[in-house]
Amino acid sequence: MDALQTGMRSLPELLNLQQQLKKRREQQQNYLAVCGDTGCTAWGSQNIKGVFQKCLQQKGLDHITGLKFTGCLGLCESGPVVIVFPQGIFYQKVKESDIEEIVEQTLLQGKIVERLLYQDPLSGEKIIYAPEIPFYRKQERILLVNNWEIDPSSIEDYLALGGYSAFGSVLASMDSEYVIGEIKKSRLRGRGGAGFPTWQKWEECSEMAAAQKYIICNADEGDPGAFMDRSLLEGNPHSVLEGLIIGGFAVGATEGIIYVRAEYPTAVQKIRRALIQAHELGLLGENILGSGFSFNVSVSVGAGAFVCGETSALVASVEGRVGEPRQKPPHLAERGYNNCPTVINNVETLANIPSIISKGAEVYRRTGTEKSGGTKIFSLVGKVRNTGLVEVPLGVSLREIIFDIGGGIKGGKAFKAVQTGGPSGGCLPASMLDLPTDFDELKAAGSMMGSGGMIVLDEETCMVDLARYFLKFLNDESCGRCFTCREGLSRMLEMVEAITKGQSSMAEFALLKELAAVVKDSTMCGLGQTGANPVLSTIRYFAEEYRVHIEEGRCPAGVCRDLIQFQINTELCNGCGACRNKCPVEAIEGEAKAPHLIRAALCTKCGICLETCRYNAVIKL
Repeated sequence: MDALQTGMRSLPELLNLQQQLKKRREQQQNYLAVCGDTGCTAWGSQNIKGVFQKCLQQKGLDHITGLKFTGCLGLCESGPVVIVFPQGIFYQKVKESDIEEIVEQTLLQGKIVERLLYQDPLSGEKIIYAPEIPFYRKQERILLVNNWEIDPSSIEDYLALGGYSAFGSVLASMDSEYVIGEIKKSRLRGRGGAGFPTWQKWEECSEMAAAQKYIICNADEGDPGAFMDRSLLEGNPHSVLEGLIIGGFAVGATEGIIYVRAEYPTAVQKIRRALIQAHELGLLGENILGSGFSFNVSVSVGAGAFVCGETSALVASVEGRVGEPRQKPPHLAERGYNNCPTVINNVETLANIPSIISKGAEVYRRTGTEKSGGTKIFSLVGKVRNTGLVEVPLGVSLREIIFDIGGGIKGGKAFKAVQTGGPSGGCLPASMLDLPTDFDELKAAGSMMGSGGMIVLDEETCMVDLARYFLKFLNDESCGRCFTCREGLSRMLEMVEAITKGQSSMAEFALLKELAAVVKDSTMCGLGQTGANPVLSTIRYFAEEYRVHIEEGRCPAGVCRDLIQFQINTELCNGCGACRNKCPVEAIEGEAKAPHLIRAALCTKCGICLETCRYNAVIKL
């Protein structure tokens, strides 16, 4: 199309192009959505895509059935995922060898390949259609819904589904004050962690008198186990870009920056492609669509320092300096990037903007809570049956997410805790399962929303060891500028490690609690202020587990190596020799067909004997 080649110069051209693409899409309802997100790609979905293309050509279906290599389809546990449209038939764990059967049976004969269907882990029922799978049925997918329908490398797909209509409406009939007013009425709060009202940032920056302003998209997602922002950028980059452009218009910025970590090469590639496409269409650049509004966007790739998620450290990194936070005030809205007024918004925050403008704030805020409008995307991982991306209204309980959507705990184990908010978050026990996923409720419980990481833990998790793990991460990632953060986290880590080794006392434990409170209250940036949360929350809800480690010299979960030992039950051991043959340090001895013995002095407590024994003769004490 000419418009795609030469760029558009007016709003009517944009509307005309959208209508053309919409009609063309309506004529092509048959297509295969192959998940191309990082998880499914690791399972080989790139190869599956290629085999599908070849098979469709051989069967003469390539002009009838489209093929979209999409972003994340949500149910990562079942990858690679393929959905057949328009029916919505959901096939999981698809292999290259399955493709010809899918094409022959489903596309040509209208039959279902039953062995590839999703099977509910609780009822055993096989489910044909994606929307009927409990994992999807319990969600409210506003931001992720288009991942099923969009090839992220195609701006045409985004336009055909109404993409950039919100931006067009802003240019046609809105001013900065109106846009910010809609965001205020929507009750949108920042999805990066702190939950600060988005409109306040925008209003403060818009009121600054300056020739140059900036708006930055924070895609420096650094929480272990979190992949929400990456999946949004990889699955629907134009939704984030449109939100960034509207934000630029609202605050009076002429330049936007997308700050993304180098560990996300696919996201970097896709957002750069999206920028090129938007420029070619005339949606970025000078005098956009003849409106008089000019806006350009660049990509800044960070080195992946966790502390650069803090806004002033992020700005320093974009400027090419060491990523260290600075004292505030002045706030970024006064003096940010290049000493100019600057607004920083998270990826998910910006992805919400087009929906708010298109549907209106009144419609948007019907979802969520009284203080927080909309949905929240969580990366649901850990000891849960259905891992993946989950989008739910704010205020939904932890129980609904973990058990109704996640399918409960793997292997019939008991639920122990859920860790929310990333390494700076907290661990909440079973008694808190009915807690709403709300910024204020989670904070009051000793955790936080964070960017949306949610790690489910079962009975085999040691909470002391978990606190040690997150403390080590935070200690490594601290920039070291604050004494209380630099030395406090390091000392807290030493103290928790001593507990895991049985080398502590209750007096030291009391000192640990005191030190955690000091670090929380006296550090400059969010990393240090929340860095004590893993310790404080596990002490708050699992103090008994600390006591058992210290006073009884025992790890109840059997995780801390220095506090466990392996023995062989001679009544159950038949002398098969499997454990002896697998032991890497030759710590097991015994005659064939006679009970064996573990020599404690040589045992490294690797647990291979426990995993190897088929007769449950190896015991972990």
